[in-house]
Amino acid sequence: MHLWPESVLAAAGPRTEEKAPVEDGIIKLTDVWDPTLTVSRPPAAADTGAAVIVCPGGGYSILAWDLEGTEVVAWLNSIGVTGVLLKYRVPEKRDLAFQDGQRAVSLVRSRAAEWKIDPRRIGILGFSAGGHLAVRVSTNFNRRSYRRVDAADDVSGRPDFAIPIYPAYLVREGEPSVADTAELPAGSDTPPMFMAIAADDEFAVGAMAYAQALKAAKAPFELHVFAFGSHGCGLRRGNANLLTWPEHCRRWLQGLGALAK
Repeated sequence: MHLWPESVLAAAGPRTEEKAPVEDGIIKLTDVWDPTLTVSRPPAAADTGAAVIVCPGGGYSILAWDLEGTEVVAWLNSIGVTGVLLKYRVPEKRDLAFQDGQRAVSLVRSRAAEWKIDPRRIGILGFSAGGHLAVRVSTNFNRRSYRRVDAADDVSGRPDFAIPIYPAYLVREGEPSVADTAELPAGSDTPPMFMAIAADDEFAVGAMAYAQALKAAKAPFELHVFAFGSHGCGLRRGNANLLTWPEHCRRWLQGLGALAK
């Protein structure tokens, strides 16, 4: 489904034609003008009623559509969670992507009854730049970044939990160990957060700095720093240490009560 009426999109800039080249075995979607949500339900017998919005990474230049999108939705379905894949605007449209993320949470919650989703168990998951987007949406839910469009925007845009995986850009520019709490203001009302990253990832210091900011703000979180795994592996084989994060995350979700039918 489309996130916005065409009149809103036209006001943001000229239409571009999407491209989806395959490079290194990854679909790299770019030139996104018309952002969308794609909803995938788990089998009815396994459905927990929880939903997670998935934000692929790609440095705000591309979206790693399968690696950090469709393959992740399939994993969510396997644990009884509705996956909602967000196609947000790229390239170099960080603030428009933020609008897309905020709109996505409210839109999913506004459709909760229709989609048989529990409106109190809607999370957001992102990788790399998508992880930054997930954190930004989770820490700025009291400040709508765009003018009201319709009734969906009257519904809360606060995710009930957030799952940033090897998140990028969590620190101030030029200060790699100082959390960017101006753009990502952690507070006691920040949703519970699960973070996973590899120690050999260039963004590991930033993730640890942001975890300290969450701790100082008394915001609930769980941080896993794995010995190795590098950056950008999604759920694919080759980084066995970091790739244990899904089972840790499933356990964490169970602890939150997010997977209770």
